[in-house]
Amino acid sequence: MHWFYIEKSQINGEYISITGSDVNHIKNVLRMSKGERVVICDGEGKDYYCTLQDFSASEIVAKIEDINDTESELQGKIYLFQGIPKKDKMELIIQKAVELGAYEVIPVSMKRCVAKIEDRKKEEKKIERWQSIATSAAKQSGRGIIPKVRNVMRFSEAVAFAKGLDINIVPYEQADNMSETKQMIQKAASQKSIGVFIGPEGGFDESEISAVIEAGFCPVTLGRRILRTETAGLTILSVLMFELEKERDSIV
Repeated sequence: MHWFYIEKSQINGEYISITGSDVNHIKNVLRMSKGERVVICDGEGKDYYCTLQDFSASEIVAKIEDINDTESELQGKIYLFQGIPKKDKMELIIQKAVELGAYEVIPVSMKRCVAKIEDRKKEEKKIERWQSIATSAAKQSGRGIIPKVRNVMRFSEAVAFAKGLDINIVPYEQADNMSETKQMIQKAASQKSIGVFIGPEGGFDESEISAVIEAGFCPVTLGRRILRTETAGLTILSVLMFELEKERDSIV
């Protein structure tokens, strides 16, 4: 079945109003007709199994047949704190992070960031573009929610925000205990909220590492090789996704 996303305000009792570009997509691209079934997500973790009922020029009405909690979301919410990289690397990072299950992506301005976003209007355009990429990636991968891309945070703001999460891990090239890293990943898989801090191209400044250690965050190693910023985040997200899926299977 085809998947579509709506706002909760589009739900009226046992009916859902589909509007916007999805109307054209359903009618003219997919060439669907009355009686066909679709899955509609409210972006907050609920899947509505529906039958298409009425078609008009600007709206399609679908009748709700069944409602289920989405099965595509991880048990723990992963918050990716990404040091802002150069050029369009952030677009790739956001796309793949959403596919791998990230709950939110937070761009972070760090000391060694080459790219700087200092103009408010430019930041707003960047966030709008990044959110669009997150939305497209969520739809493509069948996510039950649309992950949020937050406004750029200073490093100190990101650390303060992350202190409210259950656990925070920081892949760091000078960390070297793989056994401790394995234990930390397994511990993270049992938590409800997980922060992941990734440095920019130049890595973390020593003062930033000192700050996260003081905050109680956990530096971990990703092996003996130095990974690019766009690789490091996706590596740790892949490992976390595997552990979280395994954790859910063990509960079931």
